[in-house]
Amino acid sequence: MNRRRQMKSAARLYSVQALFQMEAAGEGVDKVRREFESHRFGARYDDDEMAEGDVDLFRALMEGAVERQAMIDQMTDRALVAKWPIARIDPTLRALFRAAGAELTGGDTPPKVVINEFVDVARAFFPGGREPRLVNAVLDHMAREARPDSF
Repeated sequence: MNRRRQMKSAARLYSVQALFQMEAAGEGVDKVRREFESHRFGARYDDDEMAEGDVDLFRALMEGAVERQAMIDQMTDRALVAKWPIARIDPTLRALFRAAGAELTGGDTPPKVVINEFVDVARAFFPGGREPRLVNAVLDHMAREARPDSF
């Protein structure tokens, strides 16, 4: 069970990295997804070993983020302060909100688990920063909108 949880956590982290790469490089979902699955999941580089990720969850987050991007971005905008629409926030946070939004709108993982997992991803990208608190607040708002019956 612990290994399965680790693989899901890795898939969430990889999905944020992949969505960031798609936006930064202007690459399509299929190309980036194949690259991550071939060159990151469980790969070894010198003395470093990349974590094995849950391929099914990774694919679901990538596809869901792309297919429902407009809806997820609107949910994110509503959760952010009016002066900070999603287009103005850090691209890593934008990718994180899209991946988390994909799981909240298309999966059956309990919202609190999704929020906790993506707050941990935020901590990995922004150690010691204020971003994890922002992520927690925004995702809580998005979860209540996406799945009001879960609260």
